[in-house]
Amino acid sequence: MSGTKITVVASIDLTPEKVWPLWTRPEHIIKWNYASDDWCTTRAENDLRVGGRFVSRMESKDGTMGFDFSGTYINVILNNRLEYKLDDGRKVEVFFEKSGESTIITEIFDAENTNPVELQQAGWQAILNQFKKYAGEYYRNR
Repeated sequence: MSGTKITVVASIDLTPEKVWPLWTRPEHIIKWNYASDDWCTTRAENDLRVGGRFVSRMESKDGTMGFDFSGTYINVILNNRLEYKLDDGRKVEVFFEKSGESTIITEIFDAENTNPVELQQAGWQAILNQFKKYAGEYYRNR
């Protein structure tokens, strides 16, 4: 690992109590966890507790590429914070900060050595933006 930390941020017009289940429940994760419309998440599992494991299967829609995104939780604070270690050893922290009736989600993660930092940041930001879009549409349609 490079030792470089990357940060992505988005403001969601929902409280942390509404954001949290959309972020953590598998039936929601599969609907937003991709960086572009030519990718999808075909399955997700999430054992949301310290020591619990998670896995999301990300695949290109044409079926030519795919990978598992997986790790283990090291800290879980309901509606507030997640920390986990990816299976490749990198650490990720996700903060859900209440701001009025909104939530500011901040993800800080260790960069990997394969792809340029800018590409990694753009990819994670794109996924976070997909989450923001999904969360807004989910509650608008309720």
